[in-house]
Amino acid sequence: MNVLHVASEGAPFIKTGGLADVIGALPHELARQDLDVRVILPKYSKIPEHYRNRMVLHYVLTVSVGWRNQYCGIEVLRDNGITYYFLDNEYYFKRDGAIYGHLDEAERFAFFARAVLMALPHLDGFRPDVLHCHDWQAGLVPFLLKVDFQHDPFYHGIKTVYTIHNLLYQGVFPRSVLGDVIGLGDDHLGEDGLGYYDSLNYMKGGLNYADKITTVSQTYAQEIQTEYYGATLDGLLRKRSHDLVGIVNGIDYNSYNPETDESLPVNYSMSGTIQDVLRAKEQNKVRLQEELGLPIREDAPMIAVISRFVEQKGFDLILGVLPELLGIDAQLIILGTGDAHYEQAFREAAWYTPYRVSAQIKFDEGFARRLYAASDLFLMPSKFEPCGLSQLLSLRYGSVPIVRETGGLADTVQSYNEETGEGNGFSFTNYNAHDMLFTVQRAVSLWHDRDRFAHLVENGRRRDFSWTESAKQYRHLYLHL
Repeated sequence: MNVLHVASEGAPFIKTGGLADVIGALPHELARQDLDVRVILPKYSKIPEHYRNRMVLHYVLTVSVGWRNQYCGIEVLRDNGITYYFLDNEYYFKRDGAIYGHLDEAERFAFFARAVLMALPHLDGFRPDVLHCHDWQAGLVPFLLKVDFQHDPFYHGIKTVYTIHNLLYQGVFPRSVLGDVIGLGDDHLGEDGLGYYDSLNYMKGGLNYADKITTVSQTYAQEIQTEYYGATLDGLLRKRSHDLVGIVNGIDYNSYNPETDESLPVNYSMSGTIQDVLRAKEQNKVRLQEELGLPIREDAPMIAVISRFVEQKGFDLILGVLPELLGIDAQLIILGTGDAHYEQAFREAAWYTPYRVSAQIKFDEGFARRLYAASDLFLMPSKFEPCGLSQLLSLRYGSVPIVRETGGLADTVQSYNEETGEGNGFSFTNYNAHDMLFTVQRAVSLWHDRDRFAHLVENGRRRDFSWTESAKQYRHLYLHL
């Protein structure tokens, strides 16, 4: 079976978030399960030069974008056993700054969607059985396939899977985009088309026209069919509930491996004895305390927060009880960037209590890995979380997660039960600051019971959150189609 993943970003070439991690890891696991899996991406100028220099021009197309005719080069790169196709157009993808957030987003990704479909007959004999499209940037692909390309026998029988990574970001644009950019008439503005109130919604292209819809955890698949989580699309998702599947993301166990991770001062194997794991984590903790200028304390737990500083991630809860959190005898290390008022609040907390808080207002992959390895507890109180990778990474490095029971967090973190000894973390149900505070206090209290905490870390390493099982579920879905 041939599967082509269509996405706007993918590791190791270009990354802004979790989507890139999925595109970087899932195709490799699917390939190990006897599928021919390839990936097609925009060729951004931000892609590192050593990758761009290895790309080979394979074919040249002219792509219509409304009344415009645009150049598109199909460039090919084979990397680590996977074939990648990059669609080249410097007008759309050679930009300063971030790869998203430009004024012509509607035009850029309308070009991308149509170029993907026009490229399919020219991929050197590779004809996909399944197009697996990701997030709003690829939402027009299932729509255009059925509306504009079905007259060509080449496209008959190609199935589509559309994955929602975060329902909040839908690609909403003025309705004039339909004619001016996509080149179609107003008859596609209805409920079963792209129409969205008085606007246009690219994600609806995927939700209405894909053969199957997936999202990145079982709980999130249920949540988004409710008004609270559905971001105004809950009705459509309920309508298509029989085609909606939740498959939790995995993580790349080869890349994120404390035994081989070159970022760590002290490496350790999560398959070794639990005493060896905890001993190595304690050494990493001391080294990180030295790096940050914090007191060297073995009698207090280290709590990590690694995140974008946005409301979704639960930072209003943290600020709501920050004085009480700082009253807990623990060290709090915060890493990330985002909304200015969160950044300022954490800087002030570190200034007032430098012996207890370190605020690292930056994105630093190496530091994040050292923090996973050094921390005892990992705080992630999200308001909503489609899947979440950070809690999986914390478990991979032996840091016990404290989460709110939502989306993928509910699917991957089982709250510790003192009576049975079951569970791999701590969780709370309501989006409430004092519920979170109580759960943090409970986790810190258990940390002082070293035998029970060691058992909790042991529980965490027993579950496999690699891509193997998730890829099996995707493979089954493709075969079903």
